[in-house]
Amino acid sequence: MRKPMPVASATLDGSWDAQLRRGNIYPDRSIDLHGHDLAAAHGALNGALDAAIENGDRVLLIITGKGRPGAPGRIKAQLADWLDLSGRRHRIAALRPAHVRHGGGGAFYLVLRRPRA
Repeated sequence: MRKPMPVASATLDGSWDAQLRRGNIYPDRSIDLHGHDLAAAHGALNGALDAAIENGDRVLLIITGKGRPGAPGRIKAQLADWLDLSGRRHRIAALRPAHVRHGGGGAFYLVLRRPRA
């Protein structure tokens, strides 16, 4: 079985990417990890991801916080690795930076795949 592409570089249909860049897609669910320690943030992310998958959500807004100038936040730095190593990677289509109206540099859209029938 082929290893999935890392979430940060996974491709989407061009119209999805354009709509995400413009902020025209609204998240079905959001999770705010800002202010959590790494262990708590990782656990909360897994719980939100499980709930989103169970509910059939397509777009999850993940708020990580921006960090400080010259030093990205620790949660933000770990996010893609957590998702790549999760047992749910096969359900993840891509991870994209959020539009300013949804948190900008301190947030991401996680696009989920539809379940296969």
